[in-house]
Amino acid sequence: MDTTEALALLRRCRVPENVIEHSLAVFELASELASRVKVPLDKELVKAGALLHDIGRARTHGIRHALEGAKLARSLGLDERIVRIIERHIGAGLAKDEAASLGLPPRDYIPQTPEEKLVAYADNLILGTKRLSFEESLERFKRILGEEHPSIERMIKLHREVSSWLDHQGEEKS
Repeated sequence: MDTTEALALLRRCRVPENVIEHSLAVFELASELASRVKVPLDKELVKAGALLHDIGRARTHGIRHALEGAKLARSLGLDERIVRIIERHIGAGLAKDEAASLGLPPRDYIPQTPEEKLVAYADNLILGTKRLSFEESLERFKRILGEEHPSIERMIKLHREVSSWLDHQGEEKS
């Protein structure tokens, strides 16, 4: 699915325009990161997943938007790999017990594939349409969830993993 098709699908599903703008910002960052990875990765899948990750916001803006988005994507006959990106993009994923405590079906919603991880990571670094550093994003999640929330450690682990995939050539070392 190309960018034009994905955007048309979001509009046909009546995803709010501000969510589409957010999805475009996630798409841009995910595309940039995908172009720099040293691991095997389906870049077109990353792009489609980044654009469609919030399709469920056509139905709800709550935590269930990932689950609703996956249901909607399946009903539209989208590739199951895109469906899994949509379903597993919340934060750095949700463990089975966390999902159950939030009223979601009790199963793991933790990104597994490089494509799922990259989209979730890029989404964490975009607030609205603004890019955040990893440190800014982490502090934001700590304020929202609390310092000891299990998602915080998963976010750090995801950051380390994705960072290890990137070609840092030409960047200043910090």
